[in-house]
Amino acid sequence: MAIKMLVFDYRNTEHKFFENENFKNYDIKFFDFSLNEETINKLSDEDINQAMIISVFITSILTEKVINRFKNLRVIATRSTGYDNINKKVCIQRNIAVLNVQNYGETAVAEFTMGLIICLTRNIYQAVTCVKNYSFADKTFVGRDLEKLTLGVVGTGAIGAAVCRLAHAFNMKILAYDLVEKQELVEKYNVNYTSLNFLIRNSDIVTLHVPYTGNNYHMFSKTEFESMKNNSYFINVARGELVELKYLKENLDSGKICAAALDVVACNCEDECQNLSNKLETSSLECLENSKIVSCLIDMPNVIVTPHIAYESQDAIDFILKKTFAGIMDFVNGESKNRVI
Repeated sequence: MAIKMLVFDYRNTEHKFFENENFKNYDIKFFDFSLNEETINKLSDEDINQAMIISVFITSILTEKVINRFKNLRVIATRSTGYDNINKKVCIQRNIAVLNVQNYGETAVAEFTMGLIICLTRNIYQAVTCVKNYSFADKTFVGRDLEKLTLGVVGTGAIGAAVCRLAHAFNMKILAYDLVEKQELVEKYNVNYTSLNFLIRNSDIVTLHVPYTGNNYHMFSKTEFESMKNNSYFINVARGELVELKYLKENLDSGKICAAALDVVACNCEDECQNLSNKLETSSLECLENSKIVSCLIDMPNVIVTPHIAYESQDAIDFILKKTFAGIMDFVNGESKNRVI
């Protein structure tokens, strides 16, 4: 009998992978929407009762109510590294395995980061906007040479290390902060590991590449932003929860930070934040405040906000899917290499 599997958050970029792979012994059904307490009502009773495996992305919110609707669920495979959108307590209680994907998209995210760095330091976004609006007369878009700038890389895991390698190719001076120092980066790419405080105070560009652990909530807040160099740049392609946005905006408004690029933010829209906060039983006030700040940041000419696409190259997507199904098949065969719960 085939194993019933439901795939949510299914996107056009994932179609080719499933067309080219043969998943015999699996009965897979695809849904282009995210799974949450509202959308689960779109599923048939047959799908809910027979599903043994579900696969989601971080946009799905798997609360206790959602998980408990699936009576025969054995595996939740998230096509991401983070899994804080999944109720861990109920998974442990019901012995439902949660599988994730580690170290995906390091090349894609690193290249995207360097693209953002060049866009910020050369004012490319402002220049393109002005040309599109036919308002470029009497305006200047003077930028900076990267080899004259110091890059501060916060977190040198797979992605941060890849950023260091690319920055070295631009002959940038590189400062790094991580609990575990990589000697290869020191010896081959002239990376100088420092304290976080030293990095913040001495970098022209600060870029975040650390995972969100809960303990590093608002890792960059009032003190950190006020400690940054004048006319510095800030980039976050890691997690939105690492940054207290109101203080980033304050320092952008004052001109201390001259430009920023955010591929991730904690809250995107007021209605969505209100609904999500209620579902997770968290305070919606802070989320709503953040969503309003995000709206202001989007309108600022010196800020680039992108919709969490740093990892999204076709190569990275294919890698995620291969790892996801390798983990599922591994678990079905009695192993637990990719199991986080």
